[in-house]
Amino acid sequence: MRRSRAALLRAAIELVTERGTAAVPISELAEAADVSRQVLYQQFGDRDALLLEAALDLARRDLMPRLGDPAATVPGRARSLALARHFAEYRGFYRAVMTGSTAFALSRALEGLLVPFNRRLFHEAFGGTLDARTVDDLATYLTGGGHAFVYSWLIDGDDPLDPEEFADRLTRMVSVVVDALLARHAAGGEAVP
Repeated sequence: MRRSRAALLRAAIELVTERGTAAVPISELAEAADVSRQVLYQQFGDRDALLLEAALDLARRDLMPRLGDPAATVPGRARSLALARHFAEYRGFYRAVMTGSTAFALSRALEGLLVPFNRRLFHEAFGGTLDARTVDDLATYLTGGGHAFVYSWLIDGDDPLDPEEFADRLTRMVSVVVDALLARHAAGGEAVP
């Protein structure tokens, strides 16, 4: 069962990337994974659930390890570059699923992966001096804005994408936001107006 699940996830990524669309027939996904359609339905229920899980599996397996432990002292640009390289490498797949029927579910699921990561970053940046609600709000805000930023780069960016240039832009954007919040907080004001 585990082998067929992994084969279906790989087949979904490969076929969607190759075709540039999430509208790949279930029969072709099953055939590419060398499983029956029944196995696909048993494992995932439908194509959208398979595509969503393939995207999340890819993010968990490839993106999150690249980002490293948020509590570790890893320069912001290194994380930005890791994120940019991941999305550039899998652009065809993400572009298709982020504009297809799984777009909303994928956005929510990626938020579920990245908000806790960003929550830890804000907690560390402010040394635990912010209340939990403010940290959650900041993490959600940064994640949502980051998602929109990455989305526009993936969908509308030049071919080929330039991860180095995007990492600089992303690092600059996050630095401006975090530095402004830290300066305001250090001056005795609230983290946010």
